[in-house]
Amino acid sequence: MDRLCGSGELGSKFWDSNLSLYTNTPDLTPCFQNSLLAWVPCIYLWAALPCYLFYLRHHQLGYIVLSRLSRLKTALGVLLWCISWVDLFYSFHGLIHGSSPAPVFFVTPLVVGITMLLATLLIQYERLRGVQSSGVLIIFWLLCVICAIIPFRSKILSAVAEGKILDPFRFTTFYIYFALVFCALILSCFKEKPPLFSPENHDTNPCPEASAGFFSRLSFWWFTKLAILGYRRPLEDRDLWSLSEEDCSHKVVHRLLEAWQREKNQASGRQTTAVDPKTPGEDEVLLRARPKSKQPSFLWALVRTFTSSLLMGACFKLIQDLLSFINPQLLSILIRFISDPTAPTWWGFVLAGLMFVSSTMQTLILHQYHHCIFVMALRFRTAIIGVIYRKALVITNSVKRESTVGEMVNLMSVDAQRFMDVSPFINLLWSAPLQVILAIYFLWQILGPSVLAGVAVIILLIPLNGAVSVKMKTYQVQQMKFKDSRIKLMSEILNGIKVLKLYAWEPSFLEQVEGIRQNELQLLRKGAYLQAISTFIWICTPFLVTLMTLGVYVCVDENNVLDAEKAFVSLSLFNILKMPLNMLPQLISGLTQTSVSLKRIQDFLNQDELDPQCVERKTISPGHAITIQNGTFTWAQDLPPTLHSLNIQIPKGALVAVVGPVGCGKSSLVSALLGEMEKLEGAVSVKGSVAYVPQQAWIQNCTLQENVLFGQPMKPKRYQQALETCALLADLDVLPGGDQTEIGEKGINLSGGQRQRVSLARAVYSDANIFLLDDPLSAVDSHVAKHIFDQVIGPEGVLAGKTRVLVTHGISFLPQTDFIIVLADGQVSEMGHYSALLQHDGSFANFLRNYAPDEVKEDHEATVLQSANEEVLLLEDTLSTHTDMTDTEPAIYEVRKQFMREMSSLSSEGEGQNRPVPRRHTNSLEKEMPVIKTKETGVLIKEETAETGNVKLSVYWDYAKSVGLCTTLSICLLYAGQSSAAIGANVWLSAWSNDAMEHSRQNNTSVRLGVYAALGLLQGLLVMLSAFTMVIGAIQAARLLHEALLHNKMRSPQSFFDTTPSGRILNRFSKDIYVIDEVLAPTILMLFNSFFTSISTIVVIVASTPLFIVVVLPLAVLYGFVQRFYVATSRQLKRLESISRSPIFSHFSETVTGTSVIRAYGRVQDFMVLSDTKVDNNQKSSYPYIASNRWLGIRVEFVGNCVVLFAALFAVIGRDSLNPGIVGLSVSYALQVTVALNWMIRTISDLESNIIAVERVKEYSSTETEAPWVVESNRAPEGWPTRGVVEFRNYSVRYRPGLELVLKNLTLRVQGGEKVGIVGRTGAGKSSMTLCLFRILEAAEGEIFIDGLNVAHIGLHDLRSQLTIIPQDPILFSGTLRLNLDPFGRYSEEDLWRALELSHLNAFVSSQPAGLDFLCAEGGDNLSVGQRQLLCLARALLRKSRVLVLDEATAAIDLETDDLIQGTIRTQFEDCTVLTIAHRLNTIMDYDRVLVLDKGVVAEFDSPVNLIAAGGIFYGMAKDAGLA
Repeated sequence: MDRLCGSGELGSKFWDSNLSLYTNTPDLTPCFQNSLLAWVPCIYLWAALPCYLFYLRHHQLGYIVLSRLSRLKTALGVLLWCISWVDLFYSFHGLIHGSSPAPVFFVTPLVVGITMLLATLLIQYERLRGVQSSGVLIIFWLLCVICAIIPFRSKILSAVAEGKILDPFRFTTFYIYFALVFCALILSCFKEKPPLFSPENHDTNPCPEASAGFFSRLSFWWFTKLAILGYRRPLEDRDLWSLSEEDCSHKVVHRLLEAWQREKNQASGRQTTAVDPKTPGEDEVLLRARPKSKQPSFLWALVRTFTSSLLMGACFKLIQDLLSFINPQLLSILIRFISDPTAPTWWGFVLAGLMFVSSTMQTLILHQYHHCIFVMALRFRTAIIGVIYRKALVITNSVKRESTVGEMVNLMSVDAQRFMDVSPFINLLWSAPLQVILAIYFLWQILGPSVLAGVAVIILLIPLNGAVSVKMKTYQVQQMKFKDSRIKLMSEILNGIKVLKLYAWEPSFLEQVEGIRQNELQLLRKGAYLQAISTFIWICTPFLVTLMTLGVYVCVDENNVLDAEKAFVSLSLFNILKMPLNMLPQLISGLTQTSVSLKRIQDFLNQDELDPQCVERKTISPGHAITIQNGTFTWAQDLPPTLHSLNIQIPKGALVAVVGPVGCGKSSLVSALLGEMEKLEGAVSVKGSVAYVPQQAWIQNCTLQENVLFGQPMKPKRYQQALETCALLADLDVLPGGDQTEIGEKGINLSGGQRQRVSLARAVYSDANIFLLDDPLSAVDSHVAKHIFDQVIGPEGVLAGKTRVLVTHGISFLPQTDFIIVLADGQVSEMGHYSALLQHDGSFANFLRNYAPDEVKEDHEATVLQSANEEVLLLEDTLSTHTDMTDTEPAIYEVRKQFMREMSSLSSEGEGQNRPVPRRHTNSLEKEMPVIKTKETGVLIKEETAETGNVKLSVYWDYAKSVGLCTTLSICLLYAGQSSAAIGANVWLSAWSNDAMEHSRQNNTSVRLGVYAALGLLQGLLVMLSAFTMVIGAIQAARLLHEALLHNKMRSPQSFFDTTPSGRILNRFSKDIYVIDEVLAPTILMLFNSFFTSISTIVVIVASTPLFIVVVLPLAVLYGFVQRFYVATSRQLKRLESISRSPIFSHFSETVTGTSVIRAYGRVQDFMVLSDTKVDNNQKSSYPYIASNRWLGIRVEFVGNCVVLFAALFAVIGRDSLNPGIVGLSVSYALQVTVALNWMIRTISDLESNIIAVERVKEYSSTETEAPWVVESNRAPEGWPTRGVVEFRNYSVRYRPGLELVLKNLTLRVQGGEKVGIVGRTGAGKSSMTLCLFRILEAAEGEIFIDGLNVAHIGLHDLRSQLTIIPQDPILFSGTLRLNLDPFGRYSEEDLWRALELSHLNAFVSSQPAGLDFLCAEGGDNLSVGQRQLLCLARALLRKSRVLVLDEATAAIDLETDDLIQGTIRTQFEDCTVLTIAHRLNTIMDYDRVLVLDKGVVAEFDSPVNLIAAGGIFYGMAKDAGLA
């Protein structure tokens, strides 16, 4: 380098220490200034160029129009290039004219000139690629300015010293150059206009990040606007920015699906066989070598998808790791500076400045890294949710049988979240070892081989932690199992809550849940203790390492003196070492949890899919719409075939009825045509589009109109026709919002019949070619069924001319069909036209003769009702604006058909009940509101509200009380003790190192070491104690809060479940309880940790350099200010995020329940888009939340960096009065403060967002409950009721306050042992009457007496356990048959078998190997509907109480089962009072009396004979049914 400058006019050395360092006015040599200093920016730009060009090639954002700004930037670049050339020519001019300029005057202008030209070209290239603000160029101009500042000062100083300017030409060109570079830097900070054709042009609220300038992105300044807005008022959905294209679901999911597909292809070895069929030899070898069981790896698919984000994150992390080692080196120089009184003062100031710059650089890089990695984590979750959703749409029914909706939702919510949580730690896998190696290297430089003692400690502790984490993993897996089963049980309880109430079975199920919870908490406790032990190990590790290293260092050789530099530099290096070691346990536990999740997701994605080729859609024999040739089908490979050797051909346009006894495979046949079953052999062809009406209507949670249109464009005429023919017009008049009424989850605010008719209207509107109707008529009253058959299905209906396959139990419609398929045991027993089958005299003819002599005759008479009369009937039928109380519909089709649980309130029922629509949640404030108000809205289920503003202190207080106040206090004290011990240990170290200053040898080493060790171990011990105390408190809180929630929910009135989606209740039991169980305690511990660390830092610095007090206040104000802004905004973002999360899962569970309908209508694609939209909505609040953390981090760490700066500055200022030990102590503490301050705000905010779980659980633990189960002071007498006299006195009832009365002044008396049938049009109040008897509805006025006892005075369980009901919907719970019959274990084995025998189930049960321990699937899906109904009869027979209520089942029951039930009731309940809500009048014609209800009042009450003679309402009904 000296040769470059040596000759000629410059003639200076390259480096001169006397000029640059050992002086009070430092300067650099002219040679250094003109060479290296001028080249630094050029080297940077050329080095960055290849990567930057590669980036620009792959990121085209549209080009930016040439603007003034761009022209100015280019002009400056050209001018700078000219200046360099002018300098170069001047040197040549000198050469020609005899002076010999140094070579550097040729090299530097040439290098700078070419670089300026490059910069100018880059400006234009960036413009063409749509870059609005260039970080690369900003840094380049910044370096140019910084490197020019030194010559700027030197030239002026030398001119002043010399009294004249030595080289006026270069002097002038330099200052012009400086001015131009400075202007270029200023201009580059301004950003360009957005590019043409960018999404911003049509985006209403784009994310400002996309168009933010470089500095704005670096410091996250672009977020400030939202932070201020969030501080002023709670944020709302409309304030959130829209997502950038590459974050959108469809983009991210598509990328992952492609990668997963590639993985699958590789794993299955398909590629090997498909690539080159010409060389079978090689292929065979390859295939043989490939292990058969190799599953495709979901992990590799993820890595492939997100490679670029992972690499970018890794680069940032690497830079940040390297930067973190600069400060300890600077600290070392600072301590040397303090120890050396002769050193020039400016060194100290430079060192303080460098520490600040290095810390700030670290902060900026770290947050870029975090932003990159968290955004990637968000994309992880999005992609995983999307992939699981898509898979759930195509899995086979056997897979559905194995995994419930709850488990699938768990994959989506818990397992996808695990990936998101572990992502930030992924880079620690390589970064932690790197940091450890670097730290050890630098420590070796200071302490020599003694470091190995410390390393040995670290290595010894690794297996110990390994053992702890393995144990924790096993607990984790077991606990997940318990959690799954608890959530599954809760979901069933919520779905069957009405049945539990009617049977008074709540205590039994309460006990089951609490049993599972007990086991779950035991595992939690064990896991938490292990966690506490591992925390103890990790807190002690850095300390033990320091202790061992320093101890060995001092003891090995007495010449080894521990001075301040060695002690505190090694301490700050050990602090760096602490970070990766502290993160390791989190990383290990995160990875163990994620590996469990990964396996679960991978297994799910590898499950069997339905074969899309199972049904041939293209070709078919001419003239036919549907053909099956020799078809054998099963629901799952491990089950025997449900349908075998079917040969069916259905001509185009035919109306075909499918009939047969329960469980013979009628619904399975429909499923086979849809491709829902697994085909074992044969061929199925279905030509044309399909519309499908399932046996149990699948209704979406959206408006009625959207349910009918089902994604098709609105055609008013066709829509009107669909509503009209399906008899829905009258319903629309009654529904609060007409066809814009929002229908609750599972159609809860429609009656069973209305749901079925909406489902039918959807099919009619779809205008498909083929209609598969699975028993749509059984859920509606008979006259409605007739209307629908005539108007829709029959030969005269709107579907005439289309191909219709109708599964039915209704005999009266059979003569009008084109032909009939009779099924028996999964085979076609007969097929042909109605008359042909009658003559054939087979099983069908016998069946008809037995079951429908009247109906057949009636059919020949063809009683035609006048249209006017029909209108009236329809109107009455559709007045059923009731929600069914039955909040459960084990949505099944048929034997073993698993049609999965939705996580939300289901409900289903026949048309014969009346319930006013739960218009909206009525909380105490709204009770007074007139009902009419909701007419306009039609909203049933209120949006889940987001709390706004601060979390109330009462919530913290509630949690503290649950933890226990003593426990809370002791945790605080233990933490304070731990901090004091830590400060003590470090102050002791400082004093010890100062010994070395006074005597060159250290004497009492053993005392020094002993005290230091004692203080350190005390600190570790206190940490462990506080962790243990926290565990005890947290588990207690978790137990109490769950208990309160569970007990309250079990005692909530039925109306609560009607208006609250069960998904929302389940969310409390799963997500919120999970937070209370596993998230709150660690968060609180972390908060304590960071809080006490920050406090102790301030204390130490103020004690060392009292001057620091001056800055504490302004820094604290700044910190508080930032914290206020951040917490307000981030809390609201978190709330918005959790509200937008529920719809993802409820939509998912809704989808899973309706997959067969979605597939049948070919709407799979639309539903994927719907799900993506919901996920994107959720991301819109997650993304700003991530940015808010970065925004905060940079500002808080700036405060921390200022602490470092001032600690160092004041140490320099007071260097005369301070010893090195104190300075070392003060600055090494300051270097830790940044992390602590950052964690403190983060954990405060985490605590705020997580404590909301306590708020939400508390909210649902204090809802209104029903009357007490048992009133001790008023128990029912033993053996009550003895006679069974039921009396209503002036009784009125309404569903909820603010709604109209459904029963008005009802007064009647039923004698003991009397059989009474209750009839009435839909909406007359039949079911309400029975619900009042069980006090599911409480009286508005009047009372009910049973055997003279007022039922309102006794406890609910005393009442309900003495009455028996056979509900309309047979609800079973997953578990054994024994549990379903007798959950309390009150009856003997003989009793149970006797009940089964009487209910005609003993043959079925004894044929099962498990007998009474036969396991029922969820909702009883592995039994047919008929068998489930008989099981409910068995329950009633076991109870054998004096009062039996029979809510006659209309849906899905064939006449045989119905006869069995009626026969058993007549014989077994001979001397009981029986109240039957009848839909088929022939069942009650031999009853003692019939009660006819009309609009909630008694219209007629007498014996059937008298009523028919009287010719009133009952006569009309009997006439319609052909009985009069």
